[in-house]
Amino acid sequence: MRNVFVAGIAFTLTLGAVAGASPVRAAAATSAHRATAPVTSRPAAFEPMLTPMREPGAYGGRFVIAVTNDPRTFNPILAAETNSVDVCERLFTSLTRFDNATQRIRPALAKSWEVSADGLVWTWHLRRGARFSDGQPITAADVKFSFDVANDTSLASPVHDAVLVHGRPMIVSAPDSYTVVTRIDRPFALMEPTVGAVRILPEHVLGAAWRAGAFASAYGVGTPRDSLVTSGPWLLEQYAPHEKVVLARNKYWYGVDARGRRLPYLDRLIFTIVPDQTTAAIQFQAPNSEIDGLDNVKPDDYATYAKGQAAGDYTLHDLGPTLTSSFFWFNLNTVKVAAGARNVGDPYAGAVKYAWFSNPVFRRAVSKAIDRDAMIRAVYFGAGTRSWSVITPGNRVFHNPQAPAYDYDPAGARQLLAGLGWRDSDRDGVLEDAHGNPVKFTLETNANSAVRVALANFVRDDLAKVGIGCTIAPVAFNSMMAHITNDFGYDAELGGLGGSVPPDPGVGPNFYLSSGSTHFWNVGQLHPETPEEARIDSLFDRLVTVRDMVVRKRLSAKIEQIIGDQGWVVWLPVQDIRLPIRNRFGNLDPSPIRHRLLWNIESVYVKPKAAQRR
Repeated sequence: MRNVFVAGIAFTLTLGAVAGASPVRAAAATSAHRATAPVTSRPAAFEPMLTPMREPGAYGGRFVIAVTNDPRTFNPILAAETNSVDVCERLFTSLTRFDNATQRIRPALAKSWEVSADGLVWTWHLRRGARFSDGQPITAADVKFSFDVANDTSLASPVHDAVLVHGRPMIVSAPDSYTVVTRIDRPFALMEPTVGAVRILPEHVLGAAWRAGAFASAYGVGTPRDSLVTSGPWLLEQYAPHEKVVLARNKYWYGVDARGRRLPYLDRLIFTIVPDQTTAAIQFQAPNSEIDGLDNVKPDDYATYAKGQAAGDYTLHDLGPTLTSSFFWFNLNTVKVAAGARNVGDPYAGAVKYAWFSNPVFRRAVSKAIDRDAMIRAVYFGAGTRSWSVITPGNRVFHNPQAPAYDYDPAGARQLLAGLGWRDSDRDGVLEDAHGNPVKFTLETNANSAVRVALANFVRDDLAKVGIGCTIAPVAFNSMMAHITNDFGYDAELGGLGGSVPPDPGVGPNFYLSSGSTHFWNVGQLHPETPEEARIDSLFDRLVTVRDMVVRKRLSAKIEQIIGDQGWVVWLPVQDIRLPIRNRFGNLDPSPIRHRLLWNIESVYVKPKAAQRR
């Protein structure tokens, strides 16, 4: 549960469940596999985690996934972008974990837990016999250490905000080696996934570095593999920059199958690093390809993948609408602290544009000008879905089909603009506002996303038809992020928020709250600057306090109603996800929730006959 940048801007969500719920339901490039059983030595007291799966598997083999960027760190406390997070989540365990299949929290390192009657004290009972990859026991001291590091504000960790409860850090204690107690000030609906956001680190390896102020450089991509001790089902075997990351089975992992055999089944999990989606597609479809699955596929390649399924011995899985939202917004940021020639309250977009952007009638007119069907046909090649919220139709729990929808209605858009007193007095095709200012703005997006650039071009062309001038400015991702979070030097931005694990709006305070760091249209407000945002702040506080899901869904819908009515963001259609995966694997269960392919990789196995053919 953290903010993760996904081809743009990202957003993570989580969903609580019943405490202590029972589970439900060679080298790296070798061309042959050997079924090698892992070491299964166990301490005298061993409390394994029974891992849900369709069927028991067999040991051996590998799974190769293509990715388009290197990881930037192997430190789970510092990992921010998807390429680092996806690796770190395989290397390190946590107290709880989310089951994509059941969409419920289930036990992980914590075998069970209970909460006090007032909801303020949570007691977590750890599995005895769980060990790090160097064989040392994982104890409550390691858990407390990991939370202490996550709460260290000097590290600028993306995990820090994820583990705050009502804006405050929880108090963590370890009364004995296998008990962790967390205390909070107010009841909190999302305690289970919140503690699951912290990956467990070995204090005996990293404690000295943290106390010396050197933690920020620990577990970097240059750390020798033998020094990188992990707590999860995998350990680092090899990292070759711009080529591959190879993970090997952790023989001490505490997860087991129904027969009591330690997981993972696979010998190795390999992230092959390729330059882009096109290269990944070419390599996947090549004869005797080493790549087993893709998690990042262009919609214009869907037809090609569909045709090649039989010849390539793979299946193109249709996972439905993505949980990653797509939208653009206008810059309503104002100066919060006076500096230079800027005074508190000055709009960064300038007075003229701010007057347009801050008017909900203008924003609704813009939304009505957008032909989303045309976008779905041309940009997504028909594989797209309308979405009117940051909670897309892919979220089967919290999606609200009644969210306000200012859909394509160019005549209605022109009528709204005319009602503002705007006219094309000089007949140049661009409206002038009531003061004679041409209504024009620049729309930025990240240049490395062909889909976003294509969406922006549609926005430009559609707005021109109703008399609004729009210039497209594809920029480097880092420049885009600097404008969004630092200097606010933009008119409008087209981006999106990536779905998280698990999908619950309650872990989106950074987006929903007026003070949030990704409340994009007006970031980090000291106090709510509109009555509507004050109302959202109040509703959100209740959303993360009550545990009744019926009430929580109702509160979420009210929040989405306000955002939709105000039109602070202009919603765009989202992509339908289709992913190609080889047929030789058992227990693979692709999911629309990230990680879509690897969420249960420790229970995935190579079917014996398929392994022999390969």
